[in-house]
Amino acid sequence: MNVKTASFNQLQAVKEFYYEVIDAVGGADDSVAWKKDIYPAPDFLLESICCGELFLAEEGGRIVGAMVLNHRFNDAYRSFHWPVRAEETEVTVIHALAIRPTCWRKGYAKQLVRFAIDYARDHHQKVIRLDVLKGNRNAGKLYTGMGFRYLHTLPMFYEDTGWADFDLYEYPLAT
Repeated sequence: MNVKTASFNQLQAVKEFYYEVIDAVGGADDSVAWKKDIYPAPDFLLESICCGELFLAEEGGRIVGAMVLNHRFNDAYRSFHWPVRAEETEVTVIHALAIRPTCWRKGYAKQLVRFAIDYARDHHQKVIRLDVLKGNRNAGKLYTGMGFRYLHTLPMFYEDTGWADFDLYEYPLAT
């Protein structure tokens, strides 16, 4: 598996990749509650590509996974007392991590999370943070299994879910 930043000419393939993921998890108990063209929204994907923040895992010339790494987060993060003290520019946030349904349970998600950890360390970050829709057991299990600490459940508003409870996770990085 090769991980690289997405290019503008891959935007349509990235959108189709997320559509496939959304279709596959639509009726699952652990649904991520994503909706086509709402989350991840086309503007979010385009901006992430333009900023060099959208990363694609590829194998055999096709996308097997994707995620966004940046410093942006839900406003509700500001009301929470995070254990690791860090400026916003010292925090990497994982967004929209997804694996192509035909590639589930093959270790690609773990490889992407490892990439995110290495990337954050290489960029002198203090911590990685993220939120997961409460009840998404698969995502919670992935992150805690990779060393992230579950910290708290916090109500937050997102376009795809409206107001809902999200589990907060943090991964401290050695400086």
